[in-house]
Amino acid sequence: MKNKRRDGIRIKDLDGYHKILPYIMPKRTEAEVSLTEQFDVTELVKYMAERNEEEGVHIKLYHSMITAIAKTVYHRPRLNWFISGRFFYERPDITFSFVVKQKFADDGEETLMFMKVKPDMNIDSISKLILGDVKKVREEKTNDLDKLMEFVGSLPRPFLEVFFATLRRLEYHGVMPKGLTAGDPNYSSVLVSNLGSIGSDSCYHHLSNYGTCSLMITIGKMHKEMKYMEDGSWQERDVLNCTFTVDERLADGFYFAKSLRIMKYLLENPKAMEEPISEKVPVEL
Repeated sequence: MKNKRRDGIRIKDLDGYHKILPYIMPKRTEAEVSLTEQFDVTELVKYMAERNEEEGVHIKLYHSMITAIAKTVYHRPRLNWFISGRFFYERPDITFSFVVKQKFADDGEETLMFMKVKPDMNIDSISKLILGDVKKVREEKTNDLDKLMEFVGSLPRPFLEVFFATLRRLEYHGVMPKGLTAGDPNYSSVLVSNLGSIGSDSCYHHLSNYGTCSLMITIGKMHKEMKYMEDGSWQERDVLNCTFTVDERLADGFYFAKSLRIMKYLLENPKAMEEPISEKVPVEL
C-alpha cells in the first residue's frame, strides 16, 4: 500500500477528499491554518527548578517544549506527514529545525540548526542534545548548511533562477539529492521559533512552498496571569502562548485539536517527559 522515496513513505490509503486536495490547493501556503494556544507551565517551572538545583542538570523551558512537541508528533503521526508532487508521504524520523543567534544583538549572526529526535529519547537526552549542538555551533560560528548557502548565494541571479527551478522539479518527482536536503530546515518535521528568548510573544509564521516542512511553531515568552481554577479559586499561574501553523490538507481540525491535548498534558505533568517519547501518554483521545 505504500511506496518509498528517500525521505518518506507514500500514503495511499486515503479517502477521495484528501486525494484531490493537493489538486484543489497545490501550494502549501494555500492550505495554511493557524492557531494560538495558551499553556499553563506552572508545574513545569517548578519541576525544572527542582531538578536543576537538586541534580545539577540544565533543563530549560525550550528543551521541555521541544520534548513535548516531539512526543506529540510521535503519537499523532499525521503531524509528520507532508505533500510533495501531489502525493502524501510520512517521514521515517522526527526532525526539528531552529535558529541559533551567535549573540542577542541586531548584528548578531544567525545559524540554522537541524536535529533528529529518536523514539527512545526523553527530556534529559533531548536537553543534552540541544545544549551540545548549540554550544558547538556557537563555538564554530557556522555549520555545513551555512557554508552551502554562502556559496549558492554568491552565484549570479540568472543561475540562481535556473538552479531553484530545477530543484523544484526534482522535489516534485521526489528525487532531490540528499546533500541539498540534509540539514535544511525546509525539510524538517517541525520548524520552531523561540520568540520568548528575545522577550516576544508568539506570532503567526507562514509555511513555505519549498521543501516539505508542514508544521511551524512559534513559542512566546512566559508570563503570569490570574487563572480560574477547577476548585473555584483564582490563582496566579505561569503561562505561555504557542502559535501553530499547519498544512490543513494533512488532517482535519478535529485531529489537530486532539493532538494539543497530549502537549497540554505533558506540560502540566512534566514528570511524564522523563519517559521515552515512544511511551504512550495517558490522554483520552
